[in-house]
Amino acid sequence: MTNRSRAYRDLLPDLAPWHASRDFRLMWVAGLITSFGSFLTFVALPVQVKELTGSALAVGAIGTVELVPLIVFGLYGGALADAVDKRKLILYSEAGLGLACAVLLVNSLLPDPMLWPLYVVAALTSALTGIQRPALDSIVPRIVPHEHLPAAAALNSLRWQIGGIAGPALAGFIVAYAGLPWAYALDAGTFVVSVGLALLLAPSPAAREAVAPSLRAIAEGARYAWNRKELLGTYAIDLTAMFFAFPLALFPFLADDLDAPWALGLMYAALPAGSLLVSVTSGWTRRVHRHGRAVMLSAAGWGLAIAAAGVMPNAWAVLLVLTVAGGFDMVSGVFRSAMWNQTIPDELRGRLAGIELLSYSVGPVSGQFRSGGVAALTSVRTSVWSGGLMCVGAVVLLAACLPKLMTYDARTNEHAVRERERRAAAAAGSAAGPAAGGPDAAPAPDPAT
Repeated sequence: MTNRSRAYRDLLPDLAPWHASRDFRLMWVAGLITSFGSFLTFVALPVQVKELTGSALAVGAIGTVELVPLIVFGLYGGALADAVDKRKLILYSEAGLGLACAVLLVNSLLPDPMLWPLYVVAALTSALTGIQRPALDSIVPRIVPHEHLPAAAALNSLRWQIGGIAGPALAGFIVAYAGLPWAYALDAGTFVVSVGLALLLAPSPAAREAVAPSLRAIAEGARYAWNRKELLGTYAIDLTAMFFAFPLALFPFLADDLDAPWALGLMYAALPAGSLLVSVTSGWTRRVHRHGRAVMLSAAGWGLAIAAAGVMPNAWAVLLVLTVAGGFDMVSGVFRSAMWNQTIPDELRGRLAGIELLSYSVGPVSGQFRSGGVAALTSVRTSVWSGGLMCVGAVVLLAACLPKLMTYDARTNEHAVRERERRAAAAAGSAAGPAAGGPDAAPAPDPAT
């Protein structure tokens, strides 16, 4: 391969997971459809709370009601994902999310929409997401070859980014010109399609080593994470970055401050747009092996870009730096996912996915409340730029305290090497067939049946 063709290849996403796995293709398409609809509600819900209350604190409180269900059901969902058929868990929770969206639609059609159902549905959606996401994350290492897991992370992020760009941009238009009910109705319709695709997935029963969901099982996963300081670093940095520098609850108010209500949907779309730019040029990620260092640098870049958004003088400049922030977030996400999927044993993957869910979800949820509270005490712009700078400082401090994160190398890390060898042995055993006693010869029964 010439240098020119290699450089061209590095500017394209790696499609190997798509070609290698039917179930990955099904999940990718279902995720694309669901993310498109979910971003419609993601924009419509805070806009409706703003219309009903006019309060930045009330909008930020959406994150507060989501926080406890996400923590409780995220941890339990991780233990559940290790103990039951992952396909069933994905299917049932997807159907529940669709019903929750239908409640928002009915409420928006009332002559006088009520405020409290918005918070109740936000909490319920958070709980269902906590149950579902560990299963979604932990099934990927089962259906994608080990060497293609970084590419799978990039492709999975790409699907969210496509929905994240089209969904918010369309949501801003729909909310402004057609009304909130149309946004909720379109979201509910996407769940019908995604549930149908989930029905086509192959069963994914629990591993032989699976244990029943319990506090002891959750604690076992937490102990494993605590003893893996490089994993602990990925959780801590992402949690910190999102807590200090995730001001999405303030976007409706920032658009007003900039005298640019037309830019609201574009603000929500700018972050996934930046992520998309990285995703479609993500071939280069296969050549990066020091994943921990990449996570730290990109998290600091995210903080700097968010701080810049708080001081930029006009809407177009804000959109530009938000796009840059989205690119940094994507780089962090790819390498965090690669570290998780390439080093964690299958029998613990669900429980660790539950912890991962908290690291990348609790931060944004609590960050919205933080940004809303600081804006109420100071100003919208002060909340944005100060949070970005605090993010940078916290990331640098964590990097200094967690040297194993900085020295992580996927080629030599003992856990990555062990999982690579285990996957190779499993593939050889599967090729030999059940008679050879391969690891997949007699899958464990599903405790849920």
